[in-house]
Order: sequence, then C-alpha cells, then structure tokens
Amino acid sequence: MLRIAVPNKGTLSDTATEMLQEAGYATRRDPKELIVSDPRNDVEFFYLRPRDIATYVGSGALDVGITGRDLLLDAGSGALEIEALDFGASTFRFAGPIGRFQAVTDLAGVRVATSYDGLVRTFLESQGVEATVVRLDGAVESAVRLGVADAVADVVETGRTLEKQGLEIFGPVILESAAVLISAREESPGLATLRRRLQGVMVAHQYVLMDYDLPAHLVDEASKVTPGLESPTVSPLRDSEWVAVRVMVPRAETNHVMDALYALGARAILVSSIHAARI
Repeated sequence: MLRIAVPNKGTLSDTATEMLQEAGYATRRDPKELIVSDPRNDVEFFYLRPRDIATYVGSGALDVGITGRDLLLDAGSGALEIEALDFGASTFRFAGPIGRFQAVTDLAGVRVATSYDGLVRTFLESQGVEATVVRLDGAVESAVRLGVADAVADVVETGRTLEKQGLEIFGPVILESAAVLISAREESPGLATLRRRLQGVMVAHQYVLMDYDLPAHLVDEASKVTPGLESPTVSPLRDSEWVAVRVMVPRAETNHVMDALYALGARAILVSSIHAARI
C-alpha cells in the first residue's frame, strides 16, 4: 500500500486535495481526519503539517508526499522532487529597510530573519556571505521593526505586505517555489500510477478538446494553427469536400485559436473540457 502525505492546512492543502479527488482517489471529508484509507486504489493518506512532510518522506516513514519546493529544500531530509504539480507558485526573496541594502553581499555580518533557515543558510553560503540567520515561525515581515533582525527572507507574492512594514525587496531570487510531489525513492509500488494520474489532471487543467469542420483542402494550413500534442485527428464527413478535425489546444489560447480557425474557413467550432487524460 502506497502511503501518501498530504498538507493538512495552508495554501497547498485545498488544491492538493482537489487534484487527488480528480485523479480518482478518496480524500477526507472532515478536516479533522488525519488518516484516510483508500483500499480500492491501494493507498493511504496522512494529513500532516506541510513543513513536516519532507521529513516524514525523507526518513522513509511515508512513501510519497505533496509539499512546497521551498519546504523540501529547507528540510534537507533527503527526499527527492519527482514531479512539479503546477500550482502554489511563489517567489522567495530578501527584503530590508528602504535604501539600506542593494545586493546580497550587503547582508554580510547582519541578522536575517526567516521561517526557512536551512534554505537561507544554504543560499548565503553559496554566495559566500556570512550572516546570522534568525529562525521565526511566522510574522517574519515584522522582525526588522521589532528589532529582531536587520533584514528578512520570505515568500513574496505582490510585496505589499513588506511595503507596509517599510521594507523593499533586493538582491537575486532565492528560489522559485511551487507544489511538488516528493519521494525518498524514484520508484515504489503505486508511485508510477499516482504520477500518471496527477499528470493527467494537469493536462486536463491546461488543455481543452476542440472540434471543428473544415474544407478538406485546408487541413495542412489548419494543422499549423492546431498541431495538437502529436497530430490532429481528421475524419471524413458525408460531404467529401469537408472533414471533421479533433485536437487538443492549450486552454489559455482557446479564443485566439477559434478566431484563427474561423478566419481560415473552419465552421462548427466546439470546445469541450477534458475531465481526465493519460498522455
């Protein structure tokens, strides 16, 4: 039985649970549930603090887990990233009082507050900078104002929270993070199936299925507009001068592709959502 760690709360939790549901797995109905068995799929889910997941997986106590890349690297547990999951994107940056710091080298000899001390220490060492890293579990952006640190390193989305505390972002990006599937081993029973299912969910989110009718002599031109993942499916119609085309199209480009096809001469252009896929 594959033992899977899932975030029990936080920004990753809801989307991770939704992906697993779409992938055909049983998930918890009560947020207080800590363990959910899914005998039909031969898996068992353990709902844990996102920060602890890499530790459990890296130690071999659990086979696989969903967590953030930042939390994985910060833990230094030996678990491996085996699949990026296309959600929970964030950027990890340094910030300090406006005008005080311009480069990461300016952090030499000062205090840097963060919730990701392992990650920050590793990055500073890679830059040849010696600084005192102060670990905090939350409210990192207040550390400078409260006199606990001279600068901070934290997850940044818009930067507005930092601005309210009189801080500005500086230096290079420490890490581009996102949700990832992790394991201590590249392969274990059930892991390949889990990966294929999650990949199928991501494909279903990223693509739509497009059907359209087209004069047969325009197939080559239409294939340049809608090449598909491999090649469009082209089927004859009762009118021998027309064909029906079915193809996968990136969801974000749907309307632009429909406009281009219509201008080319395609008609009866229909778009359908993909609920599941195996590529």
